Order: sequence, then C-alpha cells, then structure tokens
Amino acid sequence: MRTSDFDYQLPPSLIAQDPLPDRGASRLLILDRATGAIRHGRFSDIAELIAPEDVLVLNVSRVIPARLHGKRDAGAPAELLLVRELPDGTWLAMGHPGGKLKPGRTVRFGDDSAVQVVEMLGGGLRRVQFVGPLDAPGTLAKYGEVPLPPYIRRAPRPEDRERYQTVYAAHDGSIAAPTAGLHFTPDLLGRLRDKGVAVAEVDLHVGPGTFKPVETDDLARHAMHDEAYRVSDSAAGSINERREAGGRVWAVGTTVVRTLETLAGERGRIAPGAGETQLFIHPPYSFRAVDRLLTNFHLPRSTLLMLVCAFGGYDNVMRAYGEAVREKYRFYSYGDAMAIV
Repeated sequence: MRTSDFDYQLPPSLIAQDPLPDRGASRLLILDRATGAIRHGRFSDIAELIAPEDVLVLNVSRVIPARLHGKRDAGAPAELLLVRELPDGTWLAMGHPGGKLKPGRTVRFGDDSAVQVVEMLGGGLRRVQFVGPLDAPGTLAKYGEVPLPPYIRRAPRPEDRERYQTVYAAHDGSIAAPTAGLHFTPDLLGRLRDKGVAVAEVDLHVGPGTFKPVETDDLARHAMHDEAYRVSDSAAGSINERREAGGRVWAVGTTVVRTLETLAGERGRIAPGAGETQLFIHPPYSFRAVDRLLTNFHLPRSTLLMLVCAFGGYDNVMRAYGEAVREKYRFYSYGDAMAIV
C-alpha cells in the first residue's frame, strides 16, 4: 500500500479544539472487524463491551511540559521541544527555527536557565545540554508548556495540564498524550475492576515518531524514531494469564499495541522487558498479542491511521472514518473514540 491510500477529507470544524467538560461523555464508534458492521454509542458503553475475563492494557506514561519558548543570543525567539534525556545527561530535542539552532548556539529561557546545542542528529533532532543554574526538571517546571499538537490552534491553558493527561498517568516521559486513555474516569475504571476485568499497566514514552509525518509514498522507506518502553513481570504475567484462559487483550491506544507487539512471541505471549522500539505497523500485518483496540480518530496519512487500518481492515476502517465524518464525530486528541472488536 501507499501513503496516499490513507488520505481522507476532514472538515476543519470537526477537529476538537477543547476537551469535553466530562471525560467520559465522548462518543464511541464501534467497528466489528469481522463483519464491518458499525454501531454508535458512548464511551461508557465499553463497560458492557469488555468481558470479566478480559484484560485492559493501559499506557501509564505521563506527559511532561516539554515545550520551551526562549531567545537566542541575539534576542530572536526560539522554541525547543524536549524529547527525552540521554544517558550522558544531554537531551534529545526538536527546535524551531531549525536552521538557526546549530551546534554551539544557546537558547535562554530566563536568567536562570539555558541550553546549548551540542550536536545535529538528523530527522529534525538535535542533542542539547542544559548550561544554566536550573537543570532540565527545574526548567520544565518553571518554563515548560503542555505540548499540545499543532492542530489545536490555541495556546495551552492551565487546565490542559490536567486534561491532556490520563487519570492514571504515573511515569514522566511522553511529549504527547496516549489519547485513547483520555476518556477514562476513575469511576469507569473502578466499574471495570469490580466486574472482574484485569487491568495491566505498561509504559511507552510517546516521542516524535508517533506524529512524524510520512513524507514518502513508499511505506517501506519511512523510518520511525525510537520510543522507550517498559513492561513489568507482573503486567506481562497478567496479560498472558488472561489470554491463555480465553480472555481478550484490549489495547488502550496505538502505543499499547506497539509495545505489546514489540514484545510478543510467535504465539502472542508477552515477554517482560524494557528497551526502545521502532516498530511501524501498517497493512498487511499479522497481530500476535492484541485482540481489541480502543483508539481515537487519527490524522490522514499518519502512521497511527495505518496501524488502525492494519488492525481493523483497511476497507472497514476507511469506511468507518467516512461514517464518523458524516455523523460529525470530534476528531484527534481531544476528540471522540473508536472501539474495534
């Protein structure tokens, strides 16, 4: 398949600019991948869709206030998006204006914080080092902004620090939210647990690879950036135990899918571990570890849409997207949800 196969028309008015007042009030499009049948409901309906013997897998990575606005030495503005810390204490970052942020250049965020560009790494990435009195955590706490995606055409507000974050986020490291989880409330998770559903937690720290545009029409030529993951012994054990007993694995979001598929053996058994993944899932792909998928609606031509099409079937998913547009679903990070069963 080609990148152009994953295009679709979306009216800008359907791109959600704000979260709903109630997390759990999102709409839910339910797609049966075996028959192609589509149903419409509310996100809270998943309490009936998920069976007591199933396991729900959450990505508990937490979004950091990774966007920093500063000034170059001559006073011109600059922006950095911190990606992740490296073992030597430097950071991977993306910068704007990219052509000006070369090795040796400094960006200051205040009298107490600055970074120096150390090395250009390609793919829009550079290595930077904090050189002011404040270290990276201190700088992010004082000057960092919530890294809302560019299709949200407004400045971050204080409430985004809570709403662009899942209620179960635990471990700092992501520069974008695992948005399928934004719809969950503590009450809904409690109802699922009371029903007998197992809940397993994994980490995949969302990096630029998740939203990097596919710039070639030949999918084989697209390279994903590394993203760090971790799955504990207990999480892997819970997933394997439920699946081997006949339960189904529900992945909450594409990040969970990529984590589990990275660690799955030929029979779908999950091996615990930590590392980095560049797994790029697109049709055709044979899934080994995931039986059900909860996800949001994704950008045209994106790797996320490609993964969803691989799971739900290309024709099914593209037809469901057309239905969602006609029914005026809310799209993207703060938008509505889709369950593929």
